[in-house]
Amino acid sequence: MAATAAAATLAAATSSLLRRTPLLRPHGLRVSHDFAPQRFARHIASSTNEEVAAKTAAATADTGGPTIFDKIIAKEIPSSIVYEDEKVLAFRDINPQAPVHVLVIPKLRDGLTGLDKAEPRHAEILGQLLYAAKVVAEKEGVADGFRVVINNGAEGCQSVYHLHVHVLGGRQMKWPPG
Repeated sequence: MAATAAAATLAAATSSLLRRTPLLRPHGLRVSHDFAPQRFARHIASSTNEEVAAKTAAATADTGGPTIFDKIIAKEIPSSIVYEDEKVLAFRDINPQAPVHVLVIPKLRDGLTGLDKAEPRHAEILGQLLYAAKVVAEKEGVADGFRVVINNGAEGCQSVYHLHVHVLGGRQMKWPPG
């Protein structure tokens, strides 16, 4: 609730400043009255929440307990499956960051909680994850332009410690990311 109040305050202040301060509008740039500072504030609040979630998840990262992804693999939690084979599962992200946002995971974690835990024995599954990402992009109609992301560790905003690949597409990607 405090994050929501802070976001609302930030939205109001941002909107007010952008409308009233010509110095914040370089080269005569006009800020439309349709400008949605609430979206900007939600983005900041969302980023902060993701960082908190990542730090919280890191505290229990290597306990060996089942992750939410293990429960999705076991079909204990429903998901919208996009692709599946004997080694990997791909399903839609419940908090999409692009029109197409699919997660590709190994069905067997095998100690691969993050990319930093990869060992030579994981080379085959790492390749299969990337190949599956390509297949997902084709199935989702974004093969001409998509992004593959692996978050690693708390500072990389990894919130589930079961290696996973994000496939993002369906909009123009920007550089640099995050």
